[in-house]
Amino acid sequence: MGGEAAREGGTAREVAARCGLVARGVLYVLVGVLALRVAFGDQGPEADRKGALQELMDKPLGGVLVWAIGIGLVCMMLWRLSEAVFGVAGPDGDKASKRLASAARAVFYAVVAFSVLSFAAGSGGGRSGDEQSRDVTAKAMELPGGPWWVGAVGAAIAVGGVVIAVRAALRTFRKHLALDRMPEGVRKAVEFLGVTGGVARGTVFAAAGAFVVYAAVRYDPAQAKGVDDTLRSFTQTPAGPWLLVLIAAGLILFGLFSWAMAGWRRV
Repeated sequence: MGGEAAREGGTAREVAARCGLVARGVLYVLVGVLALRVAFGDQGPEADRKGALQELMDKPLGGVLVWAIGIGLVCMMLWRLSEAVFGVAGPDGDKASKRLASAARAVFYAVVAFSVLSFAAGSGGGRSGDEQSRDVTAKAMELPGGPWWVGAVGAAIAVGGVVIAVRAALRTFRKHLALDRMPEGVRKAVEFLGVTGGVARGTVFAAAGAFVVYAAVRYDPAQAKGVDDTLRSFTQTPAGPWLLVLIAAGLILFGLFSWAMAGWRRV
């Protein structure tokens, strides 16, 4: 009985992980496509999670797909929660630092899943992600020591983005892959997706965190930016819209990498 329970638990965890990775990949591909459209002058839907969901909702069976993404993200949250409780797959999976990291990811995906399911249920037509970022920053600044807290959170997001990019460049994701089951050509393709996609993803997080820090320093919540405004800010660099093209392509590649991980990741 004990062995059967362990196998069932392992199977449930694996299904949750793979469903979650597929859902995450869909969101990144959609946001990346919207960001590409922005780079080439399209001022349509915002290039963020809400814009991606709205774009999907307008397609045939879009409502069903949005619900499926929300459920997939719930699976992602449950997988990360199981890692926090039972340990992470691989060497040193029981280390407290890895369990805490998984717990933080579980909280993050719980928030994302809630927003997606709220949108699917018809209550997602409110303010944009950029407006929400500014509102949350403004409320946080009204607290005792608010600017310091806002600056600390922004710094944490920025540092997290740098860590994501560096770890991607170092290909640390390889330790999670079933390399022994991957043909050499597939392995090289997945590594390319992981490096380019991870660096782009980390760059967006780092830039968003930097804007939050700037808002705290200036004591101006309007300086805080959501994903859409952060992506659009790349067009204001000397590289112009071409930097956003690279970042957007990287986000699409990260979505593809998430799908590859759904098939080849050790859970």
